[in-house]
Amino acid sequence: MALGTLLARLAEEHGEPKELRFRTPLERILFENVAYLVDDERRAEAFAALRRRIGLSAAAILAADETTLREVAALGGMLAEERVAKLREIALLALELGDDELRGTLAMAPDAARKVFARFPGIGRPGADKLLLFCGIAPVLAFESNGLRVLLRLGYGKEGASYAASYRSACAAVESELPATGEARRRAHVLLRRHGQTLCRRTTPDCSRCCLAADCPARVRP
Repeated sequence: MALGTLLARLAEEHGEPKELRFRTPLERILFENVAYLVDDERRAEAFAALRRRIGLSAAAILAADETTLREVAALGGMLAEERVAKLREIALLALELGDDELRGTLAMAPDAARKVFARFPGIGRPGADKLLLFCGIAPVLAFESNGLRVLLRLGYGKEGASYAASYRSACAAVESELPATGEARRRAHVLLRRHGQTLCRRTTPDCSRCCLAADCPARVRP
């Protein structure tokens, strides 16, 4: 069955996604790093506290006192001290690049912007692709681990010897099935991620409740 049809089912199941809006690429990088292993609501809470109590520019983060930054990081789950260090590392790198909010990447060619993004902690190649997509730089395919798992179970791509190989395989398999627009590819990213978080989990997938089970070769049969 076509991927578009499967995504339509996911939209009926989970609702059409609502995109979070970010003014700058730096805001998106901070959003990715302000929390760890928490649900979307708690990550959004930690990010909102960072915006409200400290600010979202590199200069504001470096000027923040340690206690306030630690309190904000603690809202985002475990390993708060490590996240404080990451947030400061991100801010330092942005200033070293001479771009307090990384706005310059918005005018770069995709490959150049990808190289800049990949230098930041918690990003890497898949994360850099996600920044290209969600910052409106290029309508590239970008999936994180939950969405990638859903695609592989549906037969889009093959599990490789590494995460990177699996990621490349899945992206190649769906490239021709998703319109090359940012809107369509952001929608796919969010819907697949949500499904992987809630039903198509890494362990104990709930195939009995899955709206895609009838067309999924990896479904667990009762």
